[in-house]
Amino acid sequence: MNMKFLQDLLSRAARRAREQTSIATYRRGGSGESPLTQLSAACHALMNSNGEASSILVAQQALERYAELSEEERVAFFTLLADQYAADPDAVHGAYEAYREDSGNANLQRLFAACEPARQNLLRRLNLSPGATIELVRMRADLLGLLKQHPELAPLDADFAHLFASWFNRGFLVLENIDWNTPAAVLEKVIQYEAVHEIHDWDDLRRRLGPQDRRCYAFFHPAAGDEPLIFVEVALCRGIPDNIQGILASSQALHPDEADTAVFYSISNCQRGLKGVSFGNFLIKQVVQELKRELPNLKEFVTLSPVPGFAGWLEAQCSEGQVTLSEQTESALKEQGWNTDEERCKTLNTELMPLAARYFLEAKHRSGQPLDPVARFHLGNGASLYRLNWLGDTSAKGLRQAHGLMVNYRYQPDQIEQNHEAYSREGSVICSSDIRRLATRNKSRRHERVDA
Repeated sequence: MNMKFLQDLLSRAARRAREQTSIATYRRGGSGESPLTQLSAACHALMNSNGEASSILVAQQALERYAELSEEERVAFFTLLADQYAADPDAVHGAYEAYREDSGNANLQRLFAACEPARQNLLRRLNLSPGATIELVRMRADLLGLLKQHPELAPLDADFAHLFASWFNRGFLVLENIDWNTPAAVLEKVIQYEAVHEIHDWDDLRRRLGPQDRRCYAFFHPAAGDEPLIFVEVALCRGIPDNIQGILASSQALHPDEADTAVFYSISNCQRGLKGVSFGNFLIKQVVQELKRELPNLKEFVTLSPVPGFAGWLEAQCSEGQVTLSEQTESALKEQGWNTDEERCKTLNTELMPLAARYFLEAKHRSGQPLDPVARFHLGNGASLYRLNWLGDTSAKGLRQAHGLMVNYRYQPDQIEQNHEAYSREGSVICSSDIRRLATRNKSRRHERVDA
């Protein structure tokens, strides 16, 4: 008898026996044990299972047990994954020594395989269950909420991010147009996930989706069902708008053939668990192409964007003595309703707009990029900073986070790649000459105060 055949047969039989023993041990756990204990046993069984049908069943039961965990039990589970499902140090050392001796592709592959934590394989196996992909995205959202108190779990988060970057590759995403005829289950999620300008009710949603001069586009993933990953709301306009009030309250629809500008006025990421997985840059560029095909009369593609960091930055600059506001401005900003007083608005406009220009051109994140997160997003996509809009958003949120300031970022299809390269390579903030002049005027005034 062929000895190799016999060895393979015995090996398969032993492996099958271990698999059945592991699954049987898991199933004997019963309802008397805690969800955490059952989940731990399910993960162990899943890692020792080679049968597809049994693996799917165990993966499904594991995710069901996870859903029953308390926050404290989730910490314990994530700690279990981080500690007991890490890479095998002996295997890593052995593979590294072999690679040092011979740096060929075979040893490189062996080293690569040894360095991969076992928890990545566990997550892949959990993903066998129907609907598991979005459940794992939610699992990572839970993990992200715990990282500040438990930084030791960061390597586990890196494994999630690594897998999601592949699972949610742009090639798997499907762009869909959302309108008033879209299934209600999806429309409800648009209301739920809107992160920039709150949708108050179904009538509010209809005003954003129903008129012929409105569009909404979203990316979906085949494994995520009717869960949108990100969506953008678009208004078709004549000219570039300078405030959100007019867009949200508009009651007279413009015929699309009369529009010359597409305005992206709200972009919402829907899944916190996909943090760090980039969708927005693909979404905007593809929507620009879709709109150009549908409406060749469109000449401008711009955003009307919030400035979430301006008020906080200005307060910090004042506290540190880097900026000195006039008494009138300080007094006005502390009072509600200042934006309805024409004289106060004129004073604040003169004083705050140059500071806003400085905020965009000079204030830096620790990464060396602009401090404002929305600016980092759009400039990184290849847009330019086109215009600062005083009192562009007079909602309570807009006044609180930016003293009413909004900005237009401009997407010019023939310059997107050039702008993106300049920003990525040199950190250049491509902006209009008006904004640069504002920042220069601000510097001149600061020098005058110092000289005085």
